[in-house]
Amino acid sequence: MKQRITILGSTGSIGTSTLDVLARHPDRYEVFALSAATQVDLMLAQCAQFRPRYAVMASGPHACQLAEKLQQNNLDTQVLQAPDALEAIASHEQVDAVMAAIVGAAGLAPCLAAARAGKRLLLANKEALVVGGEVFMAAVQSGGATLLPIDSEHSAIFQSLPEDPATWGQRVEHVLLTASGGPFRTRDPASLRDVTVAEACAHPNFSMGRKISIDSATMMNKALEVIEAHWLFNLAPEHIKVVIHPQQIIHSMVQFRDASIIAQLGTPDMRVPIACGLAWPERVESGAAPLDFTQLAALTFEEADARRFPGLHLSWQVLAAAPGTTAVLNAANEVAVEAFLQRRIRFDQIHALNVATLEAVQPSKPDTLQALLALDAQTRAVAQELVRCFN
Repeated sequence: MKQRITILGSTGSIGTSTLDVLARHPDRYEVFALSAATQVDLMLAQCAQFRPRYAVMASGPHACQLAEKLQQNNLDTQVLQAPDALEAIASHEQVDAVMAAIVGAAGLAPCLAAARAGKRLLLANKEALVVGGEVFMAAVQSGGATLLPIDSEHSAIFQSLPEDPATWGQRVEHVLLTASGGPFRTRDPASLRDVTVAEACAHPNFSMGRKISIDSATMMNKALEVIEAHWLFNLAPEHIKVVIHPQQIIHSMVQFRDASIIAQLGTPDMRVPIACGLAWPERVESGAAPLDFTQLAALTFEEADARRFPGLHLSWQVLAAAPGTTAVLNAANEVAVEAFLQRRIRFDQIHALNVATLEAVQPSKPDTLQALLALDAQTRAVAQELVRCFN
């Protein structure tokens, strides 16, 4: 039987790449449901190609627009409106696997719903672990879900680790997350106050959404990935390291107690970890071009400079702080990035705003989704007030 797939965030870069992989294997997969925020026309095109049973839009007006256009095109996909609809399509009894690709804390509730329903959960949403942490992993365990990381770095670690997690503590010394360094890897840190939105969004290797591109430029994406790795692989923070690797051919590595290192290599194409997650433990064609080692000029590595990338080093600090602090960092950063995109703060003030918010919000241990969302809302209010102060 074909696997039925729900894609949360189908119009984003991960969502469209997932659909590209699925289209290559119509005998193995069918699309059950799609969700998007505002891109009605792209969602219409996806519904026309993949004929999902459900399509979810984030607002009533966008849902009405899509429903009208589907009717005009004689398409029978049923339109639902978020947020409760996201949880419904993530946990539906007929769904086999869920691609969680909604950016931000908005993806937490449907991820939890999929985990509790025991789905094969392909996790591309950092915030489920950064915000949810212990709550999310408890839902995975209690629901009997299969959790497969889709971030290229975490997929690489997953593929490089021994199959039996019970042996990791005795065999693994540490993991090494690789990072491109973004567009400012060689830029003078003193000049970062003058960075424009266009410059910050110009990733050297990937075409991504604006929020993710800014996080790559500040290396906050890597800070969040350190937090993710802590929860995904049950690793102490001191056993997680980051190294700059501009070519992004090695996606991450695992160093073992005997000093041997196993790495996963490939072209910088997100369809590779997506295909891995969809088919694991099997392997299917992804559409990505294979590496040609004769054409690789060099593989280089550098230390992650704390002056140029201070946000990266917040990850280890928040993991050592009170439970819930990682959720505070995530919410503060989302507000800071949006303020920068709106040109309300400078690029270098993103980190300053994150630090100020961490100092202002002292979380108590959040142990439910409601507590996490309340902490998220409290943090955003504090961060928004700080944006006004910065102005």
